[in-house]
Amino acid sequence: MTDAQNSAVGEQTPSKVPPKAVTAPQGKVSAKKPKPAKPESRLAMVRRARRINRELAETYPYAHPELDFRNPFELLVATVLSAQTTDLRVNQTTPALFAAYPTPEDMAAAVPEDLEELIRPTGFFRMKARSLMGLSQALRDDHGGEVPGRLEDLVKLPGVGRKTANVVLGNAFGVPGITVDTHFGRLVRRWKWTEQEDPEKVEAEICAIFPKSEWTMLSHRVVFHGRRICHARKPACGACPIAPLCPAYGEGETDPEKAKKLLKYEKGGQPGQRLSPPPDYPGLPAPPLGAGLAQESQESAES
Repeated sequence: MTDAQNSAVGEQTPSKVPPKAVTAPQGKVSAKKPKPAKPESRLAMVRRARRINRELAETYPYAHPELDFRNPFELLVATVLSAQTTDLRVNQTTPALFAAYPTPEDMAAAVPEDLEELIRPTGFFRMKARSLMGLSQALRDDHGGEVPGRLEDLVKLPGVGRKTANVVLGNAFGVPGITVDTHFGRLVRRWKWTEQEDPEKVEAEICAIFPKSEWTMLSHRVVFHGRRICHARKPACGACPIAPLCPAYGEGETDPEKAKKLLKYEKGGQPGQRLSPPPDYPGLPAPPLGAGLAQESQESAES
């Protein structure tokens, strides 16, 4: 979308009015039929999407990456470990990992069996250990022990795809990007922003809807909403701040009191996923490894 098209997008979203059912007198058949709802235009969808983003910004002003990290290398490693597991489990695992291997040089020289044992709680630990050692060796040998700040360099590292690269660029280097994880993909399809399933095609279509400056924070807000309210199996529709804008409203629990019981993390009065959350996070820190397993199991079931 060009800058001119971006500026042409307005602030108001046309309200959706369901067609009125036609009730025929008893014993008679009405010749009239309810008119089908008109398909949403591209312009209307973009307006609605941008309004959803604004509403999410008000709901989650503290949205942030939910992986604990102190530098680009730690974020890169944590993101690789987050495949097929929860951020909570990664955060519970990385303190011991980074204590043992604080730099790419240290991790590149690790004994594979020792590294595997440290990351075992995250699952697929042998494959992940190979990726971590491979990317650490590449950082040591090809990048002077530093994580590169370019997409084309990051995706060449072992175990690093476009999603991981965008996480690192957006949160360690301030380079805008859309991160299409499981939560992001299902919500943008649920909201009819895209029908694509392929993550790269989803990324391209969502990037075309929003200004580049919004990409990184949009990713955080959507993921926050997916984890806290708009769950995969039973969304808490009755407690959702964007219910009037959601074409999928009603797929989940619409009763406000019942919906409140479905809320997670800080919205449900429960600990978050980070052991070391940002100062403005309104919830509780996550528990260390070995505690809070019921919460993690619930999140895993929703993913």
